[in-house]
Amino acid sequence: MASETVTLTIETDDESDELTVPTELLEILRESPDETDPQVVGDIAMFGLAQRIHSAVHHAQGEPDEDLVALDDQTSELFEERFGQTFGELTGHDH
Repeated sequence: MASETVTLTIETDDESDELTVPTELLEILRESPDETDPQVVGDIAMFGLAQRIHSAVHHAQGEPDEDLVALDDQTSELFEERFGQTFGELTGHDH
């Protein structure tokens, strides 16, 4: 039996995308009862983005580009602002 779904919209000034996910999945991933669906998806997006830039900088072959290192630093700062902990502290994966 298929679960109900919710569609979330991600927007910038001139573009948008929609993401449809099962509501039950968001319930399972919710950290607290007052956390909204957009907050749940936002947290997951931030984790995914932080993981991708971390991998590009720390796990790629060769020396990372200076711009990528700066982007990793900025993403890390934004991650810590959102979660109150570093990526390494939350994932147990620190360098």
